[in-house]
Amino acid sequence: MTGERIYLYDTTLRDGAQTQGVDFGAADKVAIARELDALGIDYVEGGWPGANPTDDAFFAALPKLSRARISAFGMTRRSGRSAGNDPGLAATLASGAQLGCLVGKSSEFHVKMALGVSREENLSMIADSVALIAERMGEAIFDAEHFFDGYKANPSFTLDCITAAEKAGARWIVLCDTNGGTLPDEIERIVREAVKVVPGEKLGIHCHNDTGNAVACSLAAVRAGVRQVQGTINGLGERCGNADLVAIIPSLILKMGFSTGVDEAGLKRLTHVSRFLDERLNRPPDRHAPYVGESAFAHKGGLHVSAVTKDPRSYEHIEPELVGNRRHVVVSDQAGKSNLITRLRECGIEIDPSSDKLTRLLEAVKEREFVGYAYDGAEASFELLARRALGTVPEYFKLQSFRVIDERRWNARNEVVTLSEATIKVEVGGERLMTVAEGNGPVNALDTALRKALLPVFPELEEIRLTDYKVRILTPQDATKAVTRVMIETTDGPSYTWSTVGVSTNVIDASYNALHDSLTYKLWRSRERS
Repeated sequence: MTGERIYLYDTTLRDGAQTQGVDFGAADKVAIARELDALGIDYVEGGWPGANPTDDAFFAALPKLSRARISAFGMTRRSGRSAGNDPGLAATLASGAQLGCLVGKSSEFHVKMALGVSREENLSMIADSVALIAERMGEAIFDAEHFFDGYKANPSFTLDCITAAEKAGARWIVLCDTNGGTLPDEIERIVREAVKVVPGEKLGIHCHNDTGNAVACSLAAVRAGVRQVQGTINGLGERCGNADLVAIIPSLILKMGFSTGVDEAGLKRLTHVSRFLDERLNRPPDRHAPYVGESAFAHKGGLHVSAVTKDPRSYEHIEPELVGNRRHVVVSDQAGKSNLITRLRECGIEIDPSSDKLTRLLEAVKEREFVGYAYDGAEASFELLARRALGTVPEYFKLQSFRVIDERRWNARNEVVTLSEATIKVEVGGERLMTVAEGNGPVNALDTALRKALLPVFPELEEIRLTDYKVRILTPQDATKAVTRVMIETTDGPSYTWSTVGVSTNVIDASYNALHDSLTYKLWRSRERS
C-alpha cells in the first residue's frame, strides 16, 4: 500500500438517504460517520444543511472524528444574487462543517433548460460560490453536475466550467456522471481530456450505477488521472445506486497498487462496516456482494473445494481475511467429502476421512436436501446436524406439543383485527411447562410462547432477535398442500448472525423446526462452544 494516494469521499449520509426504503435518523448518521472515520475515509459528506430536519439535527451536533473531515453539501448561488447574499450558501457556511461541496451545472443543455441563464452567468455563479466557500471554510469542492453528458455535447463549455472552479480556488473538482449512463471507456477517454486543463490531483469522480458500471467507471477515471473517488457504502443511492466504495477500496489498494486513508487494519474492517450499515438500516446484507458478501468466498462444488484446500488462489482472487471476510465451504447435495471435511473443520470438528460417520453424515445431508432442506444457506442447522450425528449437542428443551389459533374479526370500530395465540407444552430441565402467548402472527406467537418457557432457565435468549424470515414453496404443483421451506436468520448483535432451516407441508411446523434450531444453536454456542 505504498502507491500513489487516492482520496476517498463518502456520500452515504446524503446520496444514501435518497435510496428508496432508506430513512436515516440523526443518530444513524452519527453512528455511520464514526464507522467511516474508523475505516479511514478522508471525507464524510454529512448532508445538505437546511434541506431537512434530519440534516439540520446532524449539523447542529456534529460528531468528533479523528481522521475524516465532514463536508456540507450545497449548490452554487442563484442567478441574480451575490454569493454573500445567497441563503443556500449561507446555510453551508453556517453548518459547522470543515469544508463545503457545491454542485453546479456543467452542461450547456442544463444551464439553458434548468437554470435559464447564459453560459457566462453560469461560469460566474460557479466562480463566485467556490471562491466564497474556499475563503470562509478553507476548502471548497465543486461537483460538476452532468459533466460527461455536457462534454459530449459541448466539450469547450464543460471544460470552461471546471476551469472556472479551479481558478476560483476549488481544492477538488469532481466530474459527475449524474444519470449513470456513461460507459467505462468513455469515462476514461473524457477524463484524459479533462486532466489537460485541470491537474489530475485536483480532480475527482462521482458515478451512478444505472448501467451497472459505476465501480468500473470510477476505476477507469482513476486510471485516467483523477485522485479523488466519491461513492457510498454498499452502493446506496437513488435509482440504481452510486458507486460502491466497498468494492472500490480493495480494488484500488489490492489490485491497482494505490494507497488510501484505509490502512491494512482498516481494510480488515471493510466487511464489518458493510454489514454494520445493513444492520443499522435493518436490511439483509447482499450475500453476493464483491469482497464482503457471505458468498464472496463460498465454495460449493467438491472439485472446487479440493483445489481451494490445496491452493486458495485456485478459486479466490484475494485472501478473504484481507477485507475482514472468511472462506466458506458450502455443504449441499453437490458436496463431496472434501466439502464436508473442510466445513466440519471450520466448525471445529476434526474427523477421520475414512470414518463411517462421515459417510453417513454426507448421505444424511443429501437425503434431507432431496426432501427440501438447503444447508448452503443455513449453516447453523448444518452444524447442529453434524454435531447431533456425532452425539455432541445436548437437548436443552423437548417439545411435547404446540397449538396455534388465528382469529380474524371486526372490532367495535368496524376495523379488521387479526390475532394469533400459541399454546406450547415443553420440557425444560426435567420440568414440564405450559405457556400461552399472543403475537401479530402465528410464528411470532409461537416464538413468544416458547421463549416465555425458556427464558427463566436460559436468560441469554433475551438478547437474540429474528432479522429475516423467508418461505419458499417447493412443490407448487400441490397448491395449498405444497411442501414449504422456511429460512430464519437470527442475530445476537451486529457481530454475529446465523441461519437455520425447517421443512414441512405445514408452514407453522416448518417455522418451528427452523426456530428450534435457531434457539438451540444460540444455547450451544453460548454454553458449550465458548
